[in-house]
Amino acid sequence: MQSIYALLQSKSDDLVREEKFIHFSIDRIYDLYVLMLTLLVEVRDLAEAHLEIGKKKFLATSEDINPNQKFIKNRLLLILKNSCFLKEYLEKHKIKNWANDSEYVRVILDAIKETDIYKSYINSEELSFKDDRDFIVAIFKEVVAPNDKLFDYFESQNISWIDDLPLVNTTVLKSFSKMSQQKPFVGDTLYGNDEDKEFVGELFKKVALHHADFNKDIDDKTPNWDADRIAELDLILIKMALTEFVHFPSIPVRVTINEYIEIAKDYSTSKSGFFINGVLDKISKEYTSSGKLKKSGRGLL
Repeated sequence: MQSIYALLQSKSDDLVREEKFIHFSIDRIYDLYVLMLTLLVEVRDLAEAHLEIGKKKFLATSEDINPNQKFIKNRLLLILKNSCFLKEYLEKHKIKNWANDSEYVRVILDAIKETDIYKSYINSEELSFKDDRDFIVAIFKEVVAPNDKLFDYFESQNISWIDDLPLVNTTVLKSFSKMSQQKPFVGDTLYGNDEDKEFVGELFKKVALHHADFNKDIDDKTPNWDADRIAELDLILIKMALTEFVHFPSIPVRVTINEYIEIAKDYSTSKSGFFINGVLDKISKEYTSSGKLKKSGRGLL
């Protein structure tokens, strides 16, 4: 949607360049995913550094000399710390955010230590790998994902990351659920499969090439609306949906409609979902009766 909007605003006809930019933007989402995971490693390392400083105090207490090490020995954190995948990704993409902006690591560590989850964890008896993982999942959900300072930081680094955070947070939690003591950590993919990646480019190109074909259909179903009164994003979303109707026979009509209603709720006006639903419902019925709508496979469901 954002790429189609940018394409139409710029009046560019270089689809190859614009499609490359889409895939580049998606690759940047993976940078955010890696940053989220390595933030936890940096928090763990900072906690360990604090313990080492405590041991060297001139008037060190017995607690300083023999500190509670459950957090820094958390097995899930150690798997992430020792991950060759993460180390190689950071090096290859020259990602140095936490070295350059280490104050955010301290912010997250301080916030973690204030939680009852942390206090309960470090005061627990023997812990299993599942206990270690459950603790990290809880901390991620309660402290890391909703942290306002971290949110502002990511926005300052890449404005589109704010839209990407829900997907990234979900992927991080999915990664946690699949981690095992017996296997080194390798990151999840953002695409479910190669078909998903191909779909991104195909949808973009087909909307760019055919969006003008739908103008009359939209005008016929919005007789009481001047084109200038329809929100530009609503028009783009309707045209994307109509492209799926006509050019992607395996996608069910109702799946398409529901998807674009949800996108409209996030990006357009408060009434856009109802408006888009009404227009798409009318056009889908017309396309069905005229034979223009030809769904196959799971698209028949």
